[in-house]
Amino acid sequence: MSNAPKIGDKIANFTRPATGEQNISLSDLRGKNVVLYFYPRDSTPGCTTEGENFRDLHAEFSKLNTVILGVSRDTLKRHENFKNKYAFPFELLSDEDETLCRAFDVIKLKKLYGKESFGIERSTFLIDEHGILRYEWRKVKVKDHASAVLQTVKSTLS
Repeated sequence: MSNAPKIGDKIANFTRPATGEQNISLSDLRGKNVVLYFYPRDSTPGCTTEGENFRDLHAEFSKLNTVILGVSRDTLKRHENFKNKYAFPFELLSDEDETLCRAFDVIKLKKLYGKESFGIERSTFLIDEHGILRYEWRKVKVKDHASAVLQTVKSTLS
């Protein structure tokens, strides 16, 4: 049985190291909606495309009082390089110890070429300005995902 938050639950505060030499806490973002998207690894094709899609819609999310945060297990150094290379206007959180990944139950057993390993299942969570989980997407397919998240923000939180 998973302890992951359910729709309507208040999300426990968390603090993670982030790009821009800062620590970001959920409590610091009260009053804003938060799109928290978990992705497997920096600089891989799907993860790059997903980041670019969120980047390209960033201004629209901002108009809706919504912050985007990407999360993976990569180091801050890798995150800084990834963010700079693709000009992401949002921060990336480093979760090397998997604390946040496990809190949201996104670490899953994966199979690749017959080899099993644990990794991040691409997932996105929409947290409202009061810290309440309003929507979740699991087993995300990158194509049109950022647009679907934007539409959900528009229809449910604005």
